[in-house]
Amino acid sequence: MALGLVLAGAAGPASAQQLLVPMDRGQENHLKAYGFTFGVLTRGETAEWLLNYRAGSFLVADTDENRRRAALMGVTIEPVGAGAVTRIRRDIESSNMETVPLEKAPRIAVYTPPNGSPWDDAVTMVLTYAEIPYEQVWDREVMTGALENYDWLHLHHEDFTGQYSKFYLTYATSAWLQEEVARNEAIARELGFASVPALKTAVADRLRAYVDDGGFLFAMCTATETLELALAAQGTDIAASFADGTPADLAATQKMDWERAMAFEGATLVTDPTLSAFSDIDGHQVNTPWRVDLGSYTLFDFSAKFDPVPAMLTQNHARVLPDFYGLTTTFREERLKPGVTVLAEEEGRGRVKYLHGTRGEGTFTYLGGHDPEDPRHLIGDAPTDLDLHRHSPGYRLILNNVLFPAAKKKKLKT
Repeated sequence: MALGLVLAGAAGPASAQQLLVPMDRGQENHLKAYGFTFGVLTRGETAEWLLNYRAGSFLVADTDENRRRAALMGVTIEPVGAGAVTRIRRDIESSNMETVPLEKAPRIAVYTPPNGSPWDDAVTMVLTYAEIPYEQVWDREVMTGALENYDWLHLHHEDFTGQYSKFYLTYATSAWLQEEVARNEAIARELGFASVPALKTAVADRLRAYVDDGGFLFAMCTATETLELALAAQGTDIAASFADGTPADLAATQKMDWERAMAFEGATLVTDPTLSAFSDIDGHQVNTPWRVDLGSYTLFDFSAKFDPVPAMLTQNHARVLPDFYGLTTTFREERLKPGVTVLAEEEGRGRVKYLHGTRGEGTFTYLGGHDPEDPRHLIGDAPTDLDLHRHSPGYRLILNNVLFPAAKKKKLKT
């Protein structure tokens, strides 16, 4: 069986008046518009996502509370009567648009250490700014089964190979890195693991199981690449090399089991101990002598009627977006497994920025880079002020993923 979406047709019910939340350039605050819609669902109401209609607008009930919340949040709304709603539905029915009902606010978790700062992760920053509630989980919660309490899980710059992103090459004497090492070693001992890499490998396995069991996983930055490496290295000499800090040799790379991984295959590890890079999955290699300069990436256009999931994940008021670095910035197209959907790429360069896939009953979505509005983010940089980036198309991609699990599901025959 495959998981599909319930699509509302032109004959869907319309109240006497509803509120349209435009998501084209007429919207005053694109980011908070997602939070406003999420709040509607949290209060037990439903909403509709109008895919490809005015850049992915929303339709909600016209209530005093919705009007009040929109005013407080600075979100543009347009009251539309029954006749206007009927015309919108006819336009959607006759073109490359679709209506997706949103029924229930997803339960959101972010994988981050207990002392993680909200401003150090683009997702926690935008969730806070958009007023979307979330909870933090870390290794203890993952290993004790708490993920079953959440519909959507975000990973950011965690190194699931247990090598601390190789930051020791530059920051070995930094207090923050020493604290991170001590914190990770303590939780590894508490949970009965011989090393941090051994713990992270087990965590990676639980994260894959979360997807298999129906979870929605969204990852950015280092987590995208290192999660895959940790999964593929399970039970090999490479996993042991992560544990003792000895670089794996290239021959060991050939022993990696890519059947265990979700998105990538056939990667070669970066074995030079002086380089802060992981493998040739990353297309930009930001901390190497062969670093690739930033350019732009283009969102693919999808049929809202026949490909509603990728259409949902790429809703935006811009199609060409400025690129931004992360320890993992992009993904080499030749490393993608068959069946993975490319959502955005650097045209003609063989580098994918944004991808989506299904596994078991769930899905995974990867977006390369660290912060869409901080192209060259460095440790210690000031947090991004999202009020200066209310119309950020890059941050919209994150928020598309947050609302994705709210879409009403139905079973489709395979």
